[in-house]
Amino acid sequence: MDNFIVSARKYRPVTFDSVVGQQHITSTLKNAIHNNQLAQAFLFCGPRGVGKTTCARILAKTINCEQITPHVEACGTCESCKSFQQGNSFSIHELDAASNNSVDDIRSLIEQVRIPPQVGKYKIYIIDEVHMLSQAAFNAFLKTLEEPPSYAIFILATTEKHKILPTILSRCQIFDFNRIKVEDMANHLASIAQKEDIAFESDGLHVIAQKADGGLRDALSMFDQIVSFSNKHITYQTVIDNLNILDYDYYFQLMDHVAAEDAAQALLIFDKVLNNGFDGGHFISGLATHTRNLLVSKEPATLKLLEVSENIKRMYLEQSQALSSGLLLSVLNVANQCEINYKTSKNQRLQVELALLKMCHIASAIILSQQGSLTSAVTSEVKKKLSEPAISHPVTVTNSVPVAKTAPATPQPQTPATPSTSITAPTPTIEKSVITGANKAIKKGWGKISTSVDVPNLNTIFEDKAQAETDKPDLVEGSEFREVTFNTFIGQWNTFADRLKQTNRITLYTIMTANPPRLNGVMIEVDVENAVQMDELKLGKIDMLNYLRVALQNFSLDITGVQVEVTKVRKPYTSVEKYQAMVSKNPALETLRKAFNLGLS
Repeated sequence: MDNFIVSARKYRPVTFDSVVGQQHITSTLKNAIHNNQLAQAFLFCGPRGVGKTTCARILAKTINCEQITPHVEACGTCESCKSFQQGNSFSIHELDAASNNSVDDIRSLIEQVRIPPQVGKYKIYIIDEVHMLSQAAFNAFLKTLEEPPSYAIFILATTEKHKILPTILSRCQIFDFNRIKVEDMANHLASIAQKEDIAFESDGLHVIAQKADGGLRDALSMFDQIVSFSNKHITYQTVIDNLNILDYDYYFQLMDHVAAEDAAQALLIFDKVLNNGFDGGHFISGLATHTRNLLVSKEPATLKLLEVSENIKRMYLEQSQALSSGLLLSVLNVANQCEINYKTSKNQRLQVELALLKMCHIASAIILSQQGSLTSAVTSEVKKKLSEPAISHPVTVTNSVPVAKTAPATPQPQTPATPSTSITAPTPTIEKSVITGANKAIKKGWGKISTSVDVPNLNTIFEDKAQAETDKPDLVEGSEFREVTFNTFIGQWNTFADRLKQTNRITLYTIMTANPPRLNGVMIEVDVENAVQMDELKLGKIDMLNYLRVALQNFSLDITGVQVEVTKVRKPYTSVEKYQAMVSKNPALETLRKAFNLGLS
């Protein structure tokens, strides 16, 4: 049985063209070799598993190749290339700075640099994980790195560029390696699968590439694991089962239930996710990502931003067309807030379930907010018509008064209509027609949110709606915004104060009766002496307004507290204080005391 070699080693790139996803690096290095413009030191930095050490080895081998191809690649057949591939090259040295990070190790390296290469044109030193060198080792390395011999080239590699001294960075050409794209990684895995005669589904390879988070070495390790698990048949289901990944189907089903306002099914899906061993924070994070992908899928131009397979893209496109942008933005907002509060919550499951319940009521909340805005528009229209001068419309008045249909047959003496009758009678007709038209407009589709509509705050929309209905009820029942005179107001004020006294709410009673209130339009100002009274006034404000608004038939009334400074007169206690009090009343006492040189005992 042959020894198994992991894919990360077996399919490690040996030429610049075989490096995956780093074309900007390989092109620059090839041009530098072709134009003979090689720097004395290179620094390769970037995330793990993206090809830093691999590119360093390819660069070292190509530099010393005796027969470089026209495409600026190492030939692989010359003596230098063969010795490097066999691991016994005398011109290319690799040093692991993680285990050789002392000053003595760097001094030994400097001594070796003085010896010219025996084979090849250059002597190349590859120092991996160079950020692990100590401060003293860096300082010992500075002079050699700045002025090395003409045949010496240093290639440094690190994953943590910020830990390297600025004096080292200034002496190197810096190459930043990117995370490898999901599409490039999936294509590379597919090519390896074809070489190894492994059956695969593209969706499964895309999931492996996404899980690798830009590192090809991680992707190849997971690839080998899935091959062993699935017996050389990689499918989407085997990948998510082995790597413990939440299936896309969970989120697609959940968003369908959110759109249908089916809270029960949404909670059941979350319960199923927890029973399968997934974390609630991971679930809500995935839901936020899923919602983001749906928003991206709204426009065909941004569909390319999705790093998923074509089959999954099609599913995203179909669901995004069925959901409004307002709904998706609200869901994303709720999910983001839940993710922030999740780690600090003592009942983490409740946090996620509460977020799901909010999501399932977003559609109703949006429609409710729109109805509220339409109602306010209707109210403004009615007020405008009520404020217009009365115009005599015999036909309208006759049709709008229902009493005329039930009047007795006995002739009654005709009385001239009063001005209040001519104004009040048409009011129900105007109100009903406007509201009916608004309701028809909502049913025709105004309830659907568009991308230009502001997303309501779900935490306060129902409270605001209830408060609005309390403050400004329907105008059809009569005028609830009548003018309030001070005499009428003070009478109702004292009546409510007496009720408080009977129910033993003495503190609030004292506040209402200690100082007379002031009525400025619809604002009632009440003087309070301290913060305790201010808090008591705030607690009793709702009960006071509920009574006064109904009694005075004005639902615009409001109450505010005004804290006044109270100067308390302190009684004199000591002899000096008593004398000073007497002098303030009769200044002649001070003259008398000075004349006789008297003192205070």
